[in-house]
Amino acid sequence: AKIPFYGSYTETDPSVIAGDGVAKFKQEGYEIIIVDTSGRHRQEGALFEEMEQIAQATEPDDIVFVMDSSIGQAAHDQAKAFKEKVKVGSCIITKLDGHAKGGGALSAVAATQAPIIHIGTGEHIDDFEDFEVKAFVSRLLGKGNIAGLMERMKEADVDLEGAEMMKRLASGQWTLRDMREQFQAVMKMGPLSNIMNSFPGMQGLDFRESSLRIKRWMTIMDSMTEGELDEPKVMSQSRVLRIARGSGYFPSEVIELLEQFKMMQTTMSKTMKMNKKHGKQTDVRNMDSHTVAQMMQRMNPQMLQHLGGVNGLDAMMREMEKEEKKLK
Repeated sequence: AKIPFYGSYTETDPSVIAGDGVAKFKQEGYEIIIVDTSGRHRQEGALFEEMEQIAQATEPDDIVFVMDSSIGQAAHDQAKAFKEKVKVGSCIITKLDGHAKGGGALSAVAATQAPIIHIGTGEHIDDFEDFEVKAFVSRLLGKGNIAGLMERMKEADVDLEGAEMMKRLASGQWTLRDMREQFQAVMKMGPLSNIMNSFPGMQGLDFRESSLRIKRWMTIMDSMTEGELDEPKVMSQSRVLRIARGSGYFPSEVIELLEQFKMMQTTMSKTMKMNKKHGKQTDVRNMDSHTVAQMMQRMNPQMLQHLGGVNGLDAMMREMEKEEKKLK
């Protein structure tokens, strides 16, 4: 990123290094200067004294308390210890992509009397998000964040209409290429765990295996020819073996992908016929909840249970439709 930084080969006092670095960058005309201190625990008295000295040496405009969401209610005592040493102006909550809901964040706000400005939901720059009260509380209560999910789809330029794919579906065609395009659209939106945590009741579920499975299938499809992607019926034992060698996976894993494709192809075909019969728009968004439930059960058996069964899934799909209309 070519961001300049300051360090010293001779000086060992952090407060001196920080003070010299800030002075240097001010002289060079930089408007934003970040002093990143090492992590510390409230029981480490010497490190807290050091932090106080750094604050005096640099005279910052804002002191940001960065809290690991996984420490839970211990956040209150940790935040209070920081507040007693320096004037905390704002908070950032990290690691919200894991099992932690971030309830301790409220304790940190209460202890520091400082607002949360950002949250971290991953390890990449796109996972550093502005803090939104409604979305955060909804997540805390296990209700997900459907509005945020639809906004993320819009920002990632995910094609909600899928016009070309819909034409092929309407004519009874759905290929491995279409399946790959759907997976690519999902991957554009960020880590699968972040996406799934936006759905009600999904907090706490482990989607690492599902994410690895999708990546594995993408690699396998990258080893297929154009003809195989467009006409899966040509698949034979020799082709499966060739694809397995090319992708670095076992033939059984290639067969697993083909079985998943057939299941999705059958589901899509049934949905299109049902929509046409009832005069609905030919669109995958018009899938009935029972059809989606079958697909969820195949990807992760716990998903449907955490959503509250088919009724919960049906309510979620209506909410998604409502939020999508707001974006138009």
